[in-house]
Amino acid sequence: MTDDIYTLKRYKKKPKKNKFNKILFLIILILLTMIVFKSNNKIKETFYKYVFESNISFSKINEIYQKHFGTLIPTEIKEKEVFVEHLEYQDVSKYKEGVKLSVNNNYVVPSQESGIVVYIGEKEGYGNTVIIQQVNGIDLWYGNINNVSVKIYDYVEKGEVIGDTLNNDLYLVYKKEGKTLDYEEYIKG
Repeated sequence: MTDDIYTLKRYKKKPKKNKFNKILFLIILILLTMIVFKSNNKIKETFYKYVFESNISFSKINEIYQKHFGTLIPTEIKEKEVFVEHLEYQDVSKYKEGVKLSVNNNYVVPSQESGIVVYIGEKEGYGNTVIIQQVNGIDLWYGNINNVSVKIYDYVEKGEVIGDTLNNDLYLVYKKEGKTLDYEEYIKG
């Protein structure tokens, strides 16, 4: 009987040691990753290019998470408009991969759909650009934006102010899974 109690006590202690080993392994892994990033610029550049220049697909992460753990980002949201303006423009013309809208000078730009801000920075030909990965999986680029009022990885509601235009041009690009979509379906009405 004494041997059984000793075995039981030894068995109960093992999970705590196992947790400690996992935490220790995680800390070592993080430290090694930080050392590699600090010492090898090529790996660091590849990481930054993949994470910051290519869009992380939050909609795919959300699908995987929902499949295994349940809801992460609500996809059926009762949307309330924070900003009552809708997209208003005087003229529309095709521009590179998307569309150029002629708007009022310093036009306050509302978000067309709810989503996560995945990029803020310069894009060649579009100027300062904000990319929002919408809950419907479409990445919407807002180009020529000044006074950006959102931050990277912010969740924005439909109609929320993104910023204003630098002049009277607003560039929009609609992409899904890396493919450019026809803008006409999204800017009407």
